[in-house]
Amino acid sequence: MKIFGATSTTDEVLDGINLRGKRVFITGVSAGLGVETARALVAHGADVIGTVRDLDKAHVNTKVVRDAAAHSGGSFQIIHMDLADLASVRKVSDAMSAAGQPFDLVVANAGVMATPFEHTRDGFESQFGTNVLGHFVLVNRLAPLMRDGARLIVLSSNGHRFADVDLDDPNFANTPYDPWLAYGRSKTGDALLAVAFDARHRHRGVRAASIHPGVILTELTRNMDPANFQAAFTSMNEQHLAQGFPPFAVKTVAQGAATTLWAGITADAATIGGKYCEDCHVGEILADDATVSAFSAGVRPYALDPARADALWAKAEALTGERF
Repeated sequence: MKIFGATSTTDEVLDGINLRGKRVFITGVSAGLGVETARALVAHGADVIGTVRDLDKAHVNTKVVRDAAAHSGGSFQIIHMDLADLASVRKVSDAMSAAGQPFDLVVANAGVMATPFEHTRDGFESQFGTNVLGHFVLVNRLAPLMRDGARLIVLSSNGHRFADVDLDDPNFANTPYDPWLAYGRSKTGDALLAVAFDARHRHRGVRAASIHPGVILTELTRNMDPANFQAAFTSMNEQHLAQGFPPFAVKTVAQGAATTLWAGITADAATIGGKYCEDCHVGEILADDATVSAFSAGVRPYALDPARADALWAKAEALTGERF
């Protein structure tokens, strides 16, 4: 078996794998990790449907995906969907259900990071509403279309270590808003969503995992002032080194998307089911008092706690008005 790691790329992870006839649904394919994930999949023959908020932007940015599909015999389709609008999510999932075509892989890739205090169209704090609740409704509505043996990959982040979910105050009604606190809550929520989904579907061989792609400079930083971002990045790196961790390297987009495809295609399903993955392997569960930096590896236990996952599931059902 090939061993992959932090510097492995999408093409290396999928080397020699034929995905002809495999159907994949990916959120957020207009930039960065989403484009590269789609490109690598169609290059190996997969049929990919990707969602975007801006069709014009996506058409320009996904030429590389269309070119790869033309050479491989795979296919690529983009459709409009806004995770911050549950009516949009329901419209897309209803269309997928009406088409009745099954999926082998669903990738909850889209997301926002460190946004100003805003609300989604449905009144939820924007990061929790977009990253967690939008995907919660989507993947559960797509679940009947997932073949036995299919997989769900949810993009989390080591930013989950900023905060556990707050199920008593998910919308910051009674908590002073901090963009990184909100981001941490949402990324913990994404990890817990994978845990809960895996528990509910593993009986038919459908497995779910969350992944941390690594530190990649993508459009995810679009809500931050460049100078402030650089200052924060420098500070976190200095702290990382001062704590005795080895120097880290910013990943390329192809390296960042590799863990998605490792967990979604290459790895043994039982190995990744219900787990948090990074650098093309299952992440180490940290001790509660373990020292971490913004760039070090490992997952906090609360992000994999089945009881917390069930509590999040129940809260998400109550907030969205849908039971799954």
